[in-house]
Amino acid sequence: MQSGGLVSQSAPAIVWFREDLRLSDNPALHAAVASHRPLILLYIHDEETDGLRHHGGASKWWLDKSLRALAGDIEAAGAQLTLRSGKSNEVLDAVLNVTGADAVFWNRRYDKPERDLDARIKADLTERRIDVTSYNGRLLNEPWAVETNAGGYYKVFTPYWKQARQCINARDTYGRHKTLNGPDVDSESLDDWGLHPTKPDWSTGFDDWTPGEDGALARLKEFLDGPINGYKDNRDRPDLDWSTSGLSPHLRFGEIGPLQIWRAVHAGMEAGNIHEKDGMHFLSEVGWREFSHTLLYYNPDLATENYNDSFQHMPWRTDETALDAWKKGQTGYPMVDAGMRQLWQTGWMHNRVRMIVASFLTKHLLLPWQEGEKWFWDTLVDADPANNSASWQWTAGSGADAAPYFRVFNPISQGTKFDESGDYVRRFCPELKDLPDKYLHAPWEADKATLKKAGITLGETYPKPIVDHSAARQRALDAYDTLKEKRDAS
Repeated sequence: MQSGGLVSQSAPAIVWFREDLRLSDNPALHAAVASHRPLILLYIHDEETDGLRHHGGASKWWLDKSLRALAGDIEAAGAQLTLRSGKSNEVLDAVLNVTGADAVFWNRRYDKPERDLDARIKADLTERRIDVTSYNGRLLNEPWAVETNAGGYYKVFTPYWKQARQCINARDTYGRHKTLNGPDVDSESLDDWGLHPTKPDWSTGFDDWTPGEDGALARLKEFLDGPINGYKDNRDRPDLDWSTSGLSPHLRFGEIGPLQIWRAVHAGMEAGNIHEKDGMHFLSEVGWREFSHTLLYYNPDLATENYNDSFQHMPWRTDETALDAWKKGQTGYPMVDAGMRQLWQTGWMHNRVRMIVASFLTKHLLLPWQEGEKWFWDTLVDADPANNSASWQWTAGSGADAAPYFRVFNPISQGTKFDESGDYVRRFCPELKDLPDKYLHAPWEADKATLKKAGITLGETYPKPIVDHSAARQRALDAYDTLKEKRDAS
């Protein structure tokens, strides 16, 4: 905690909500309530400050629903969520001036533009004798808290997570604040922000999601009540709706904190309700999120620049037609197409399939990973600046602890292995639903009679493959060999 200036318990304080849209285990809110001041609970929609990366379309949809849920929870507690839009520093000044508040509480952010903005605001407010205190409400360990023996941050996940687990302060989580009070402050209407898509409304397939703190806690409970047992074996099965927790968008918007998950999983293991191998494997996925935030903290351009500098020489292609086919799920490879259509229809994609489609873009199509990162940023409800960029770079081979360059996911064998029943492909590529399992992941191998019986005309009702797997794989390996040669020569 950092603070400066003198404060008065009689003046109100501002709690600035950002990526922590919850009332339970919210350190900034908890400290503000403990100060016994009247509270102004503020959210700022800032699309005007230079350098900030704006939410993508799917994330805006989620933010809209999450803020509505938070506003309802705050109203039920007897207070008001104040909504303002504009440059963060100017909005804060306006609210401070109209309310006479002399303190601001917030939970820290870790993307560099947000960090720099927060530092400028804090310095300015402190100089004006307005107290500013910041807390960790987003991570189990903050990026600078886990260091190697030689100093500096870990660049490989396994030793990072081994050390990080030892550093976690597994304090008791803070309970939900059910009573809040503070002055009414003029608030903008969420409807005016236009976060929900219209003309057209492409979010009609998002109905299975329940944004908000209650939705997050319900999803955690549902997952820990059964599906987590078997997670280590089932997590790669996109055909099983319950194979993963579905908590990623809730974590992205801070509707639940990682410490709440950590404590709940450990409690379940200690009670004998959760198998340790499954619980620990699930927590390692939370650990990858932590690792990704560390990478982003020390590599601010992770979403645009290669972590591995040698990839500056990578002979990426330019092919707008292929890129468009990939985005639309029209590559002719059912596992890839199912994933891309799931993303568009639901705002989410199973993690195993994310790796498959990312490998296909960067290796089969030899298109830059930045194109995929941008598309995911716009279409994922859980688009996270750390996870999204770190994971794309991992698959492309340019990231920290990256997949070996020679690992080119075969979308056919990946489909037969992880969607053995074909339920996943049939759900999102219904034009293939009558194709026998034998050919489901490689329709072009079916004979004409089989295709006709299934009502499929390749190139018309379903596309032919836009690249040949073997040829594309070899092209990718040749490109990576060229990269290796340039690196060795430099």
